[in-house]
Amino acid sequence: MVKLLEAGDLRTLKETEEGKKVIELAELVRELQKEWKAKGFKAKAVFQFFEAASDGNHTFIYSFEEAQRLRRAPAEPALSPKPLVSFDFPRQPKPNGLCLSDYLNPLGAPTPDNVCMFVVSAGEGIRPWAERLKNNGEYLKSHVLQALALETAEAFAEHLHSQIRSMWGFADPLGLTMLERFQAKYRGKRYSFGYPACPVLDDQAQLFKVLTPQDIGVELTEGFMMDPEASVSAIVFHHPAATYYGVGEVESN
Repeated sequence: MVKLLEAGDLRTLKETEEGKKVIELAELVRELQKEWKAKGFKAKAVFQFFEAASDGNHTFIYSFEEAQRLRRAPAEPALSPKPLVSFDFPRQPKPNGLCLSDYLNPLGAPTPDNVCMFVVSAGEGIRPWAERLKNNGEYLKSHVLQALALETAEAFAEHLHSQIRSMWGFADPLGLTMLERFQAKYRGKRYSFGYPACPVLDDQAQLFKVLTPQDIGVELTEGFMMDPEASVSAIVFHHPAATYYGVGEVESN
């Protein structure tokens, strides 16, 4: 059905009830996209690079300015940068199990390392709009609107991640297909708290402490969820061996 829609073969789609529903849904999405634009809604983002180092399972996040200032100071054992925040990432419970901290140079390494963290959102104003549609009996339109906001936030996160890779100096190959992009066939990976590699959702608080996404209208709930829902946060590692994996269930801090 999707291929028929992409090819513009409406005649074939109209031959079945399922095809007619696909056309109706596509028209509804286009309608919402026009209304979204007319209302002036925009996706927003905040991101920042930080110096970082590891010590076992621990990752320490530093201000670039503070770390560089201390490196310019006379060498004294007492002069070490104070981390802005730190993460205790879980390790896979098996021999040679993976841990996100492994993707960083260790403390004291001659070459400093870094990560990037970001929050993007496409949810501003979506909840009241969706509620109005629901109250007017437009249930499908309300549901599609919320789904559209979620997909927009995820697409923006993927776009920003691509830009971050370019800033690091390894832009995606020109011939990279959308399928390969969806399969994350590029250097570096982004990890969101609450997901398999870093399942402790409480760590969102550390990210919010250094990025202050409240500036783009994203708040953190008592349960460490983002509000509005159509938001994506991540910590990004540039290590060429970074991959996606799971560590199993981990208790929150």
